[in-house]
Amino acid sequence: MAQFDARDLLDCYARGVFPMADAREDERVFLIDPERRGVIPLEGLHVSRRLARTVRTEPFEVRIDTAFREVVRRCAEAGPGRMETWINRPIEALYVGLHAEGFAHSVECWQDGELVGGLYGVALHGAFFGESMFSRQRDASKVALVHLVARLIAGGYRLLDAQFMTAHLTQFGAREISRADYRRRLATALTVQANFQRAGAAMGGAVALQMISQAS
Repeated sequence: MAQFDARDLLDCYARGVFPMADAREDERVFLIDPERRGVIPLEGLHVSRRLARTVRTEPFEVRIDTAFREVVRRCAEAGPGRMETWINRPIEALYVGLHAEGFAHSVECWQDGELVGGLYGVALHGAFFGESMFSRQRDASKVALVHLVARLIAGGYRLLDAQFMTAHLTQFGAREISRADYRRRLATALTVQANFQRAGAAMGGAVALQMISQAS
């Protein structure tokens, strides 16, 4: 992996593969091309009534790209139900490199000056590849995901790749598709020139929900 840099990683995403490691302290990195792929619909995202109320009340200050490295590090930490992580230090460095070049972004939830939740991923043309999320306060990662989807809709994205299906994502309407279907969707998304920053630096909760509702 010594010669593998951020641009090589971007090429991997364009081919439909992504990196993983076995453990935080394991320096080895391998590429994954799963037979089944999880995707989150940008049209028809399911937001429960309870979560919608939380988003509207804005318990968190939602920021974009102000603490990217810290978000990655928090995602790499062990926690309840997750004793190990696939984000090792070489992978962390690759994403920090992509962020420096404008291809990786974080959505962050702050409370009383503290980073309490968020997510990060890679943006390439009209596709966004969600990598990981974390939460230190109830609903923080969920609020970040709602704001991410609203931002992707505003920016003209066509695909939100969740990589693997999880119980956490099914509540939002995420579904599993075949590798062939995924690659067709990816090919279409890569023809689109989307803009992650089109929505600006900040977006209120009510606006985010309205954008999602209009896209449904």
